[in-house]
Amino acid sequence: MTDETLRRSTQVPKKANLDGLEERWGATWEESSTYTFDANTTREQVYSIDTPPPTVSGSLHVGHVFSYTHTDVVARYKRMSGYNVFYPMGWDDNGLPTERRVQNYYGVRVDPSKPYVEDFVPPHDGGDGKSIKYADQMPISRRNFIELCWKLTAEDEKQFEALWRRLGLSIDWKHQYQTIDTNAQRVAQTAFIRNLQRGEAYQAQAPGLWDVTFQTAVAQAELEAREYPGAYHTLVFHADGEDVPIETTRPELLPACVALIAHPDDERYQHLFGKSATTPVFGVEVPILAHPAAEIDKGAGIAMCCTFGDLTDVQWWRELDLPMRAVLGKDGRLLNETPEWITSEQGVQTYEDMAGKTTFTGRKILVDKLKDTGEMIGEEKPTQRMTNFFEKGDKPLEIVTSRQWYIRNGGRAYEEANGKDLRENLLERGKELEFHPDFMRVRYNNWVEGLNSDWLISRQRFFGVPIPLWYKVSESGDVDYDAVITPTEDMLPVDPSSDTPPGYDESQRGEPGGFVGEVDIMDTWATSSLSPQVAGGWLRDKDLFSAVYPMDLRPQGQDIIRTWLFSTIVRAHLEFGDLPWKHAAISGWILDPDRKKMSKSKGNVVTPMGLLEQHGSDAVRYWAASARLGTDAAFDEQQMKIGRRLAMKILNASKFALGMAGGDAAVDLDPSAVTEPLDHAMLAMLSGVIERATTAFESYDHTRALELAETCFWTFCDDYLELVKDRAYDRDGEFSADGGEAKVRSARVTLNLAVDAFLRLFAPVLPYATEEVWSWYRTGSVHNAPWPTVEELGEANGDAALVDVAGSALAALRKVKSEEKVSQRTPYQSVTLEIPAGSLDSSEIVRSELESAAHVVGELTFAEADVDEPRVTAFEFMTD
Repeated sequence: MTDETLRRSTQVPKKANLDGLEERWGATWEESSTYTFDANTTREQVYSIDTPPPTVSGSLHVGHVFSYTHTDVVARYKRMSGYNVFYPMGWDDNGLPTERRVQNYYGVRVDPSKPYVEDFVPPHDGGDGKSIKYADQMPISRRNFIELCWKLTAEDEKQFEALWRRLGLSIDWKHQYQTIDTNAQRVAQTAFIRNLQRGEAYQAQAPGLWDVTFQTAVAQAELEAREYPGAYHTLVFHADGEDVPIETTRPELLPACVALIAHPDDERYQHLFGKSATTPVFGVEVPILAHPAAEIDKGAGIAMCCTFGDLTDVQWWRELDLPMRAVLGKDGRLLNETPEWITSEQGVQTYEDMAGKTTFTGRKILVDKLKDTGEMIGEEKPTQRMTNFFEKGDKPLEIVTSRQWYIRNGGRAYEEANGKDLRENLLERGKELEFHPDFMRVRYNNWVEGLNSDWLISRQRFFGVPIPLWYKVSESGDVDYDAVITPTEDMLPVDPSSDTPPGYDESQRGEPGGFVGEVDIMDTWATSSLSPQVAGGWLRDKDLFSAVYPMDLRPQGQDIIRTWLFSTIVRAHLEFGDLPWKHAAISGWILDPDRKKMSKSKGNVVTPMGLLEQHGSDAVRYWAASARLGTDAAFDEQQMKIGRRLAMKILNASKFALGMAGGDAAVDLDPSAVTEPLDHAMLAMLSGVIERATTAFESYDHTRALELAETCFWTFCDDYLELVKDRAYDRDGEFSADGGEAKVRSARVTLNLAVDAFLRLFAPVLPYATEEVWSWYRTGSVHNAPWPTVEELGEANGDAALVDVAGSALAALRKVKSEEKVSQRTPYQSVTLEIPAGSLDSSEIVRSELESAAHVVGELTFAEADVDEPRVTAFEFMTD
């Protein structure tokens, strides 16, 4: 920082102002490529960030501003620390959120049977779409729908980018990606094909969670447990001459019953184990079995197992080798065809009455019948039960058997090449990763340890990365899903619905001896889990990838540790045998005034652009940076006002300090010119702050770094600057007379050195105000300047406590004038100041500064006493 080419003639404005800084400096940063990543680099020089790609489905909210500011603060610090920072931006624009937004925005839905329409014009264009019911949405072809998805996401991305630029994110905008663009599709499909070839991906016809609204399978990581109103019904089964009552909230699944199950230690049912019972109404014979998952103290202690009512039913079905008797379809309605296992006349008639009905209607029909036959005891007993929902859904999930694709994630036993189970290896990966804060690690461990199934990645949707597979069609015209046809990697990306597999042509699609394409797409996390590879140039830019991967930092929210963080570790472990990054920085949540998490679904979010315009970007960033990683923070506009005051004070204090010398000469930053004890003390205090703030940043504690800088800065403004301003100004030549020029220069250089360091300490959090002041006396950008060091301040061997001693004394002298309601410029004729015992020597050192700053023209007497703070005990003002 001593290179004179970095300095220029000082041009301090007559009036400093925060207004308009975002537009002016945003344009300058773009024109000057201030944040451009230098591709000509080595891995050792790079600090790379796996930036979260926000979901492009509407608008960003203040929670995004909160967490993305945390990331940007780190990026700016690392850049100033000498790293070549790789800081890209991605857009998560595939999957269900985008489809739902397009449906509501344009009033359309997909009907794959519809033909493609050239130049299609949707029935609506804008609005929240809440008034457009599903039945009123226009059915259109898949291709037309996907075109609308591309159109709307492109518009949303522009708005997102504008907000990020306004916030001052130091993104390299040349490095952008989409989770559904050609690059992302190639990466996702290549990784999947390799998973398949190694046996890490597989398909299975199995029971799985299904959302009847969105008509798609749902993975374990996407579940959300919610309370849902229900009712217990006591049904009577008939077994060996006795009635066996059971309690259930799902009586409509009675025709799917395959067993009655109780705990093996339950004395009430020991005599029934191994026997059978018949179901009420339907008269189907089912076994009575024992299993430790049955709850003795719940209801009657014995439960009916249906295929399937809940995940426990799935467990019993697997472990007890029970038959499959599914009666529920993917549309959430009871199947139209009467099951073959129902043979009694009454049973057949009852099922025919239920067939094709929703579960709600089917339940009512069956309950009425149970009451008629006397096989239901008493009335329904209302209850609130916890049940699984798709995190974006509105109805409870059902369990439906279907063919789906999975990637192994440790949910089921799978031995890897090192002889360990995959789950064990993934837990080891979690130990290798540095979590910030460290207590977030337990969320990762708990999730991995609690997995009960592999990762279901196939989705029955339309806008996403296609699963790159085809299946052979037999000579009889049946699709053989076990005869999988895969593309070669040089073919990728492919869309099996329009591309043909190797060795076939389009005329063979759907024909005997030909092929059919997979119609499902990948789960959005199956692409997002590869964000380091997509952003880092895997498969497309070998040099870039080797320079940035594995990445240094994954910043993200705590609620998606189980999804994004975990799934990214899974993919990197399977493909590269390593972690995808070294550090994970986990942000907390933003809470509304009622201490509830802000989210779009709850309708309690705040749109950030208005906040940025009202308070200024630096002020909003200050509020965000005031919260530590992993800590929930309240939405607090008062904190933003404090941030704006700080940014304004930086402008005004810097203007005051840098303008002391007058004229337009280059700012004097020679630490050897510092000669006075109070000046040395100020630099010693600042040196300590630089050391501790640097340590805090290295520990990913940006909040502590900000606290340290801010506290020191206000001491600088309120105490030191007031104490030395007369000496620095030297208006009448009083201080420079008789060879005192060195004292004047000492004050001015100290002020300059302090401002120069403070600007860089605050630059990661307050980029606009600091860049503005930097431009008054330096060339280039503060954001490409080196992080401040103790060495820049010279020996800095003063006593930092001296500043506090002087500041406390000055505050006491000023307090008297305020209480007496006289001007602070009113001179003291005499004044006695009691000071804490042992502080006399320090007070004598700063006597001249106190006399000047407090306008003591007569005698200033120090008296040591048993006090904690200085106080005036006697005084006399000078009168005209």
